[in-house]
Amino acid sequence: MNDQQLLRYSRHILLDEIGIEGQEKLLGARALVIGAGGLGSPVAFYLASAGLGMITLVDNDTVDLTNLQRQILHASDRIGQPKATSGKQAMLAINPEVQVLALQERLEGARLQELVSASDVVLDCSDNFATRHAVNRACVAARVPLVSGAAVRMDGQVSVFDTRRADAPCYACLFPPDQEFEEVQCATMGVFAPLVGIIGTMQAAEALKLVAGIGESLAGRLLLLDARTMEWTSIRVGRNAHCPVCASASTPSPP
Repeated sequence: MNDQQLLRYSRHILLDEIGIEGQEKLLGARALVIGAGGLGSPVAFYLASAGLGMITLVDNDTVDLTNLQRQILHASDRIGQPKATSGKQAMLAINPEVQVLALQERLEGARLQELVSASDVVLDCSDNFATRHAVNRACVAARVPLVSGAAVRMDGQVSVFDTRRADAPCYACLFPPDQEFEEVQCATMGVFAPLVGIIGTMQAAEALKLVAGIGESLAGRLLLLDARTMEWTSIRVGRNAHCPVCASASTPSPP
């Protein structure tokens, strides 16, 4: 690190858990952020400000006035712009040293697998089950840890799915792809603005911990937040031995 980096990241470096070695891991890491909306906004800001070296931000939507109540990555003068491009502008404004690849596309198939395989951590900030399951399958196949978040109305949830660990479940263990779940989205049900900030910030924290190799991740735990009372519920989740996604995946020793 140069002198400017030592100064910029000094508050991280002062932490025994991170130090210079941990910060250098962040500087050399690659993250894939899927979704530049309510959850993706704090994720993108904190990954960039923390100095995560290469961030690929993917979103196929454009900035709309209705987004600005909670999607703090964007601004009124960028209405109509691609969210990925708008997000890149905001990220580089807070930290011009990070590399940001902005992609206005919907990831699927081989393209999704390619980007997941090239990443050290994936953050799912999408808003639908189809995308979440596709991302999960790609992460299991590539053995890349997945940080998943969701928020709608006054309820949020966050977890880590890291099948590099033999005991850790994948997203499909918790939400089997062959079961019916109610698809609730902010556009029809509404969402409490700070809620996405809380959940997205926790996603960013979990991703930074995974990359730096510090603390204990949320793998095997699902945190649920009721913002009406600001009460958290922690649920232990085990790997499903019959999961159609991860049951046959190879599971090397924990990293």
